[in-house]
Amino acid sequence: MAANNPILLLCLVCASSVWAQTSKPTVRHHRVPVEEGVAAAIARAEAAIDKKDYAAAEQALNEAVKQDPNSYRAWFDLGFVYTALNRDADAVAAYRKSVAADAKVFESNLNLGLMLARANDAEAAKYLRAATELKPSAKPEEGLYRAWVSLGHVLEDKDPREAIGAFRKAAELKPTDAEAHFLAAATAEKTDDLATAEQEYKAAAARDPKSADAVAGLAYIYEKTKRLPEAEEALRKYLALDPQSAKAHLQLGRVLAGENKNDDAQAEFESALRFSPDDAAAKRELALLYVDSRQFAKAEPLFREALKAQPRDAELHHRLGTALLEQQKYEEAEKELLAAVNLKPDFGIAYGDLAFAASENKDYPLAIKALDARARLLPEIPATLFLRATAYDHLGERKLAAASYHQFLAAANGNFPDQEWQARHRLIAIEPKK
Repeated sequence: MAANNPILLLCLVCASSVWAQTSKPTVRHHRVPVEEGVAAAIARAEAAIDKKDYAAAEQALNEAVKQDPNSYRAWFDLGFVYTALNRDADAVAAYRKSVAADAKVFESNLNLGLMLARANDAEAAKYLRAATELKPSAKPEEGLYRAWVSLGHVLEDKDPREAIGAFRKAAELKPTDAEAHFLAAATAEKTDDLATAEQEYKAAAARDPKSADAVAGLAYIYEKTKRLPEAEEALRKYLALDPQSAKAHLQLGRVLAGENKNDDAQAEFESALRFSPDDAAAKRELALLYVDSRQFAKAEPLFREALKAQPRDAELHHRLGTALLEQQKYEEAEKELLAAVNLKPDFGIAYGDLAFAASENKDYPLAIKALDARARLLPEIPATLFLRATAYDHLGERKLAAASYHQFLAAANGNFPDQEWQARHRLIAIEPKK
C-alpha cells in the first residue's frame, strides 16, 4: 500500500500503538512455590520489586541464582528487573536462562520473545510461538491474546500470511474486540491482499462501528478497487466520526472527482485546505479541478503554493505554465515551461506548450528548438506543424516555412479551416511563382 496513496498512512499509526503496548514485559503474576534454598532471596527480591527498589531486588536475585543456577523463577524475576532498568541485553540473557531452566513457563517465553523482538532478533518468533502453546498462570485469555498479537507483529514483514493467521488467532480469543481484525487487515493491505484486507476491516468495523481506522481502511480498499460509490459512502462515514480530518476530505475529494462530481470534489478539497492549509497535495488537486472548470486565475496561486513545497516537480511547473498560457501571461508561462523541461528533459508535451509560449513572445528560435525537442519524443501533429511553419515564416526561412505549411495541410485534412486558409495564403506569398 503503497506506501505514495493519502488513505494508506492512518492504518500504520494504530498498529504501532498496539505493538508498543505488547512489547512491554508481562506483569509478575505467577507466584508459585519456590525452591527451598532460594526462597528467602526470591521473597526479598519480589518485595523489593513491588516497591520498585530494583537495586535491592537485583542483589537478592543474584544471591538466589548463585545458590541455584537452575531456578527459573529467580532468572525470570531478574529478567524483569533488568527490563525495568533498561538493561535489555542482560534481560534477554536472564530470560534465556529462565526458559532453559523450565521451557513450559508461558511468561518466560513471552517476555523473552518480546525482548528479542525489541532487538529485532529473528529468534523472537520462536519463543512467541512457544508461548502461544502454553497456559498463562493468570488471565489466560489476555496473556494468550498478547502472545498471538506479538507474534503477528514479529512476522508482519517476514511472513505476512502467518502474521495474519496469528492476528486471527488473537481475534478468536476476544470475539467482540476489533483490534486484532484491524491488525490482520493492515497486514493484508501492505501485501496487496485486498480481499483479505476488506474482510478483516469489515470485521473490525462490525465490532466497533465508531472505529475511524477501520472505516478508513475500507474506504482505501474501495477506492483502490475502483468501487467509488462504496468508497464515497465509507469516507462520509469516516468524516462523520472525524469531521476535521484533512486527509479524509482530500481522499473523498479524489473519489468524487473520479465520479465526475466536480463541484462536490471542489468543496472537499477546500475543506482539506481549511483544516490543513499547508497541504500541497490538496492545493494541487484543487488547482487541477479549477483547470478542468477553466478557472485558471484560481488555479494559478494554488500551483504556486504547491511549488513552494515541491520546487523540483516538473509536472507542477508544467501545470502552472499552462494555466498562465490560458491567461495569456506568456512571459511567465515561458519561464515555468522552461523549468519543467529542464527538470524533465523527456517531457514531450511540455516542449509543445513551451513552443507556443515562445512563439507568442516572438522568440521564434526558442519555439523551433522546443518543437525539435518535442519531435524527438512525440509524433508531429497538425498544431505543431502549423506552429513550426509560422515560426520559420517569421524568421524569413521561406523554404522551411513552405515545407512545414505543406506538411500541415496534408495532416490537417480539413479539420482546421482557419489555419488551413492562412497556410494556403502564406504559401501563395512565399513560394516562388512558377
